[in-house]
Amino acid sequence: MGTRKEVLVSKEDIKKQKEIICRIADLNKDRCPKFYIETYGCQMNVHDSEKLAGMLSDMGYINTDNIEDADVILFNTCCVREHAEIRVFGRVSQLKELKLRRPNITLGICGCMMQEKEIVEKIKKNYPYVDIVFGTHNLFKFPELLLESLNSDTTIIDIWDDNKNIVEDIPIQRAEGLKAWVNIIYGCNNFCTYCIVPYVRGREKSRKPEDILDEVKSLAKEGFKEITLLGQNVNSYGNDLSEKVDFADLLYMLNDVDGIKRIRFMTSHPKDISDKLIYAMKDLDKVCEHLHLPVQSGSNRILKKMNRKYTKERYLEIVDKLRENVPECAITTDIIVGFPGETEEDFEETLDLVKRVRYDAAYTFIYSKRTGTPAAKMENQVEENVKHERLERLINLQNSISLERNSEMNGKIVEVLVEGKSKRDSDKLTGRTRTNKIVHFKAKPELIGKFADVKITDTKAWTMQGELL
Repeated sequence: MGTRKEVLVSKEDIKKQKEIICRIADLNKDRCPKFYIETYGCQMNVHDSEKLAGMLSDMGYINTDNIEDADVILFNTCCVREHAEIRVFGRVSQLKELKLRRPNITLGICGCMMQEKEIVEKIKKNYPYVDIVFGTHNLFKFPELLLESLNSDTTIIDIWDDNKNIVEDIPIQRAEGLKAWVNIIYGCNNFCTYCIVPYVRGREKSRKPEDILDEVKSLAKEGFKEITLLGQNVNSYGNDLSEKVDFADLLYMLNDVDGIKRIRFMTSHPKDISDKLIYAMKDLDKVCEHLHLPVQSGSNRILKKMNRKYTKERYLEIVDKLRENVPECAITTDIIVGFPGETEEDFEETLDLVKRVRYDAAYTFIYSKRTGTPAAKMENQVEENVKHERLERLINLQNSISLERNSEMNGKIVEVLVEGKSKRDSDKLTGRTRTNKIVHFKAKPELIGKFADVKITDTKAWTMQGELL
């Protein structure tokens, strides 16, 4: 049974994990065990799963898409929305029969959900066939937990409240060989009243710029063309470092890496975005013309209740400055509908902001209570039917704007990084523009992984059609 703690990881701790990886790999050398990872949530979770896959691969396991064939099954969880928790427990329940048929398989649950004490207690009580439970802060320790589980009949639980430092050199098995996620900062200090992330991901910790630079140079040598820099708030990068370096400085460093052709980043908090960053987007040729800038609400009253620390007016100033300096930039956002106390007037302010900004796309969500957050205890919770009605109005508005924005691309020639075959039309390839718009076009498969000039011939709200030049 693990304990909750805050730990400073030593070089000996990391060395121990590498030794265990070698030990398990030796155990697996005459067999071909398989692993299956199911990931929920954001890009941070996706990248964490790449690290788990990297460690498992180094231990001699082979990735499989068939859960029935797996010897190790991991669910990497998200707790931002209740629906994800319900799905995870549904999936774990379905595996009880598989565990009875194949008792030697290892079933693990990790990620953000495991940082909630009541969730761990629920697993202990209702899912005793789960073998390993660990959280977000001790992911590097997975080899040790796996080895312990292989030699134990009880559930191994190890949850840390935080990790005082960042563990580098964790093996990574990238999901693809063209684009790569790169963490630059972990955790969050903002404490938006609806969000549980600071409680499960801990306080902000920036990676050293030289470690990030080394990773990106390595990715370039491996043939990766595009990187996406990740953080709950990339604009806070460097605030906790002893050296004076901020996010814009980091972009200038990475722009000089040979081989990398595109640089993206997410997510940016409006309260921390700087003129220096906007000028970097203007000046740096590899930084793509796309900014994901979550607004959450267009009402100053609701923004204050959310603890977002900016106003509608300040947000619009940022958008105006961005459009002035990077006129071709696509802007996307997140919006929450039905936050506690949201009136029709507040919602109309959100619609007004959407009309004024004219987002290329918006990810819209109905507010749902998250236990442990201040908003969950707020009075005047909005009725579900009102939330759904408002969400429908917002989606209809944004879809019309997205279609108009994309229609402006008709006849234009765009650079597309070709990612693969279209899932909807096997005769076509698909890729993304620098502004992160999806384009489908006819071309030979040999073009996958390369850049192509494509003329846009038809547009919809979410995708575009084109012809190869």
